[in-house]
This record gives sequence, C-alpha cells and structure tokens, in this order.
Amino acid sequence: MINLAELGRVFIVCGKTDMRRGIDLFAYIVKKSFNLDLFSGCVFLFCGSRRDRFKALYWDGQGFWLLYKRFENGKLAWPSNEDEVRELSDEQVMRLM
Repeated sequence: MINLAELGRVFIVCGKTDMRRGIDLFAYIVKKSFNLDLFSGCVFLFCGSRRDRFKALYWDGQGFWLLYKRFENGKLAWPSNEDEVRELSDEQVMRLM
C-alpha cells in the first residue's frame, strides 16, 4: 500500500473534478485556481461526482505521478465547495487509504 502521508503534505481539491482528465489539467487546477506550488512535494487529491474513486497528483522531483484509487465498497465524504483546498492531517490520510 502506498502511504500518501509519507510523500508530503496532502491536500484535497474540494468539489467535483472531471476524472477523465490527466496530469496537465490537474496541474492547471492546482496552479491557476489555488495558486499552490506543484513542485513542493505535496500530494493533491481530486474526486469526481461518483465519489467512489480519487486521483492523486504528486511531483517526485523528476516528474509527476498520477495515482488512481477506486473503492469496491462505499463512497467518500468529499467536501463540495469548489473554491477550496483543504490540507489533511496524517490521521485523515490514513483513514482515506
């Protein structure tokens, strides 16, 4: 299992995101909508309308990783305010994983 908390600070991008998109759109959202540093070693999480899967964008110093997780049972309780990014605590990240 990948422990996102070991990679760095973890942020969730609130609201629905088109999960068909890839690295370039997710990077654009983080930079233009929230003015956050993509190259800071932080992990940015995105969720779609189904709320049973999420994608994580991470810069490892050489390139971007786009990780994808789908839950077989249950759904995520994802904040709906699309103008917000929230940092997760280590405990919240562990519950998510």
